[in-house]
Amino acid sequence: MRKSIFTLMLLAISLVFTNDLEAQKFSSMDKSPLDVATFPSSHRESDKIVKVTYSRPFLKGRSVSSLAPNGKVWRTGANEAVEIRFYEDVVFGGKEVEEGIYTLFTIPGEKEWTFILSKDHNVWGAYSYKQSNDVLRVTGKVSKNNSKLENFSIAFEKDMNLSLGWGTTLVKLPITLED
Repeated sequence: MRKSIFTLMLLAISLVFTNDLEAQKFSSMDKSPLDVATFPSSHRESDKIVKVTYSRPFLKGRSVSSLAPNGKVWRTGANEAVEIRFYEDVVFGGKEVEEGIYTLFTIPGEKEWTFILSKDHNVWGAYSYKQSNDVLRVTGKVSKNNSKLENFSIAFEKDMNLSLGWGTTLVKLPITLED
């Protein structure tokens, strides 16, 4: 009898632990993975000036203009809007920006893109974008990239200029330290 009760208790305990293990569901890999671009770009250098956190959608046979339409506010990637953090005061596209965290939106165009820094935080997409929360707007020039980028990409050049690339579209915006 004792063996039967002990066996039933072990069975009940194992069922409880098995259900706990099965209850934890891990999500699959995001279709537009999250990435970070920093300046300086070296991962080993901890004294950053700027950090951009963004998601990288794939073209998958689609055009850049179908995913980031000209003349419309775009989240500048996928999923959440881009978060850009300045660890020092900088000059962003010719305008002074104080150290802090901003949301980065863009308005694509054929010859130039408008870059928008917003004081909004924790924003998904551009659906709740409010122009009244803009901190500033500046423009970056569009050029053609020699190679085609399947994933939307953000990078910093050696001189701290910000580059956005997707397909054969390349957009650059100067960033410098404030004097």
